[in-house]
Amino acid sequence: MIDLHTWGTPNGRKVSIMLEECGLPYTVHKVDISKGDQFKPDFLKISPNNRIPAIVDSDGPGGKPYSLFESGAILIYLAEKTGKFLPKDPAKKYDSLQWLMWQMGGVGPMFGQAHHFLRAAPTKIEYGIKRYVDEAKRLYGVLDKQLASHSFAAGDEYTIADIAIFPWVARHEWHTVNLADFPNVKRWYDVINARPAVTKGMAVPYLN
Repeated sequence: MIDLHTWGTPNGRKVSIMLEECGLPYTVHKVDISKGDQFKPDFLKISPNNRIPAIVDSDGPGGKPYSLFESGAILIYLAEKTGKFLPKDPAKKYDSLQWLMWQMGGVGPMFGQAHHFLRAAPTKIEYGIKRYVDEAKRLYGVLDKQLASHSFAAGDEYTIADIAIFPWVARHEWHTVNLADFPNVKRWYDVINARPAVTKGMAVPYLN
C-alpha cells in the first residue's frame, strides 16, 4: 500500500494520475497547503522541503517502508516499481526522461510563476505578468513543435513525461493560453484527458 500525501495542484496530480494508471492501491492524506499543513512536523519527516506530493511505500526497496518527495522522482520510482510508462529501450527511456526534466525545470517553475503573477500577486505587476506568460507561451510552442511529429511528448509511447506535463497544461486558461493556438498540444491534451485513469487522478484529493 502506498500513502500519498498531496493536494490539488499540478504536481500533486502527476502522482495520483500515475498511481491510477499503474493500478497501485493507495491511501490519500490531504495536505491543505492553504492552511499550512505542509509545515507540520509529521509531513516534514517525509518531505523536508515542505512541498507536496510525497509518498510512503510500505513495500519499498528490500520490502521495507520507503518515503519519497519530489514529484519527478516519485514518477520514476513508480515507473521502475511497476515496469510501466518508462520504456525499456535505452534511447526511448532517455527521451522520456529528457521531457520529464523539461517539465520539471521549465514548465513547472514558469507556469507556476505565471499562475502567481496573474492570479495571486497582491498587486498587478506587469513586468512579472509579461515575463512569465511570454515564457509559458514559448514552452507551449516547444511542446507543440515536438507533438507535430510525435503522438506523445517523448515519442509514440505514453510515458511519465506526458503524465508530468498534462496537469500543468490542464490549467492552460490560468496562463491565458487558448489551446486552439497550439493545435498539436490540443490534440495531445484531448487524447490524454479522455483516459479514465487521468480523470480519476485529476480528482484527487477532493473526492477522497
